[in-house]
Amino acid sequence: MTIIKSYAAPQAGAELELYEFDAGELAPEDVEVDVEYCGICHSDLSMIDNEWGISSYPLVAGHEVIGRVSALGSAAQDKGLKVGQRVGIGWTARSCGHCDACISGNQINCQQGSVPTILNKGGFANKIRADWQWTIPLPESIDFAAAGPLLCGGITVFKPLLMHHITANSRVGVIGIGGLGHIAIKLLRAMGCEVTAFSSNPSKEQEVLKMGADKVVNSRDPQALTALAGQFDLIINTVNVDLDWQPYFQALAWGGNFHTVGAVMKPFPVQAFTLIAGDRSVSGSATGSPFELRQLMKLAARAHVSPQTELFPMSKINDALQHVRDGKARYRVVLQADF
Repeated sequence: MTIIKSYAAPQAGAELELYEFDAGELAPEDVEVDVEYCGICHSDLSMIDNEWGISSYPLVAGHEVIGRVSALGSAAQDKGLKVGQRVGIGWTARSCGHCDACISGNQINCQQGSVPTILNKGGFANKIRADWQWTIPLPESIDFAAAGPLLCGGITVFKPLLMHHITANSRVGVIGIGGLGHIAIKLLRAMGCEVTAFSSNPSKEQEVLKMGADKVVNSRDPQALTALAGQFDLIINTVNVDLDWQPYFQALAWGGNFHTVGAVMKPFPVQAFTLIAGDRSVSGSATGSPFELRQLMKLAARAHVSPQTELFPMSKINDALQHVRDGKARYRVVLQADF
């Protein structure tokens, strides 16, 4: 019997409360991790509030976990992980491992349905469990206290760079400089790309330039957007609000791609000839595979890419969640376990 201490939402929208549960026997393919840090993502708020209609209570959220391996299932003991090793667990806790998507290395698109960490008892706890494939080894040189958000927000903006074969010669635009966008800028700078940030908040300009953007464009200035026609190999949208998208489509170079990771609820009104003329495209993606997560963490360690974070003790979790709800986070909030 393994008793796990956690903070759980007893019902939709409620404040989190201390909650203990018996995790049972460790499954053969699973790894148990002692949680040291766990980031807070807007997806945690959505699940706590049951915005997506899939939550079950009591709900233990948290899916940007940094910690140390404390136990290995019988089938996970020869997979390269060791007790005491620092690892990360992100959005996904497990996938079937045998469907075409999993076999091809696209486990995030598991045809049997990958299991989100949030629905598997998440990281707002002193311990967490996940399949060994989704337990990501961490380089020793990474900033462990700030690395958690890379496992969700980071991989979300890194995946498009892999999908669209972005190189140091690429010109990339980022719409929205928040929790996702600021990580995208740091990754693109590390890769040597020419980076343009689109922001509706002019007061952020100097801060965004310091992050690594080459220039900042006011997303509320139609003339400034029109002047960028035909320039970008890739534009990544990180916002979930509806905008006037046509200037961004027109800002794509030939062969350029508009890629959204922001869950905009209204359809994108793209004109067919905007795509046809210049072989342009519109796409989207979720997070990434275990291999892509490993690639990201190695890059972050080597290039010293670290999200900008604010640290709260996990015992102050409700204060931290409210800080995120109020839009005050600059730019990600991380909890430090203090059970």
